[in-house]
Amino acid sequence: MSPGEVVAVGGHESDGGRALRGLLGPRVSCVSGGRELFRRVSALRARGEPVCVVPMTLGRDPELVADAARTLLALSAEDRAGTVLAEPFGTADHLVGWLRAAASRVAADKALLVTAPSGDPFVDADLFRIARLVRQYGRHRTVEVALIGGDPDPAEGVRRCRALGERRVVLLPAAWVTPRVPDPEHCEPGGPLLAAPAVAGVLDARVREAWERHDRLGDDGLSRGLRAAHDHGHAHTHGPGGHAHTHGPGDHAHGPPHTDESHGSHGPHGPHTHVHGTHHDPRTHPHGPDGAAASHRGHRAPYGHPPPHHRADAVAHRGADPHLLPSHRSPR
Repeated sequence: MSPGEVVAVGGHESDGGRALRGLLGPRVSCVSGGRELFRRVSALRARGEPVCVVPMTLGRDPELVADAARTLLALSAEDRAGTVLAEPFGTADHLVGWLRAAASRVAADKALLVTAPSGDPFVDADLFRIARLVRQYGRHRTVEVALIGGDPDPAEGVRRCRALGERRVVLLPAAWVTPRVPDPEHCEPGGPLLAAPAVAGVLDARVREAWERHDRLGDDGLSRGLRAAHDHGHAHTHGPGGHAHTHGPGDHAHGPPHTDESHGSHGPHGPHTHVHGTHHDPRTHPHGPDGAAASHRGHRAPYGHPPPHHRADAVAHRGADPHLLPSHRSPR
């Protein structure tokens, strides 16, 4: 099927959404989700256009993917027949690679402050894990994290870097939005994370892959999208003497992921990630520091989450009143 129209979903009303629209250009519709996504896709399908919806998360917002899938399920059967949901723009492993590429362009005598909008505690905790990997396999002595709208915020992040003896701090965005520079005397912007040509290349790859799966397997991506937030759970304990379980986002990835920023450098599928097992030294592995991939997924329970049909930020059933995602939501 023809690639048709592309709808990018995520944070249209936020600062991140405005930044995202600037990178996407006029040929791609950018919407927040919920009612806006439903109306846009319905209008395009009424004109006979095939539609591909791409969740524009950088790997920190699995709920965005599931929300988009639930909204598309509310379309009529005819409209759904010409609509596909692509894989998310990026994963957490992609984000590590993109940040490492951005960090490589910063002088080694400067500190890095990885910034992104604050999410839930598990999303925020994963950002600290991502920053740790950037530091572990990079050349910068100090790599700290700051949460826009959270704690520590960028101003506090800069103060922490200065307290560690760093004279200059570079704000490295792990999101579409680039924060205001809180202390121009001691820090400078390091974004955006991806340039417009790189964004276009990744987006084209996601759209092409989605239609190829549809044409080959009849897969519209909705079932897979509904499962996207399954791993996004909560920690709980059985009390004194019991055993604790922690259910958080993401895979148990071991070793340094590596992803190229440019879409074209690894063929038609865009950036991809190689992950080492823990028994390999990335400096001596026969395939080099970016050699063969190995990862495994642990069991996560969606503990504490309401059933999908109870969410107020997605369309659950045909004919139901669709709801917009919260206006403060920024794509992560």
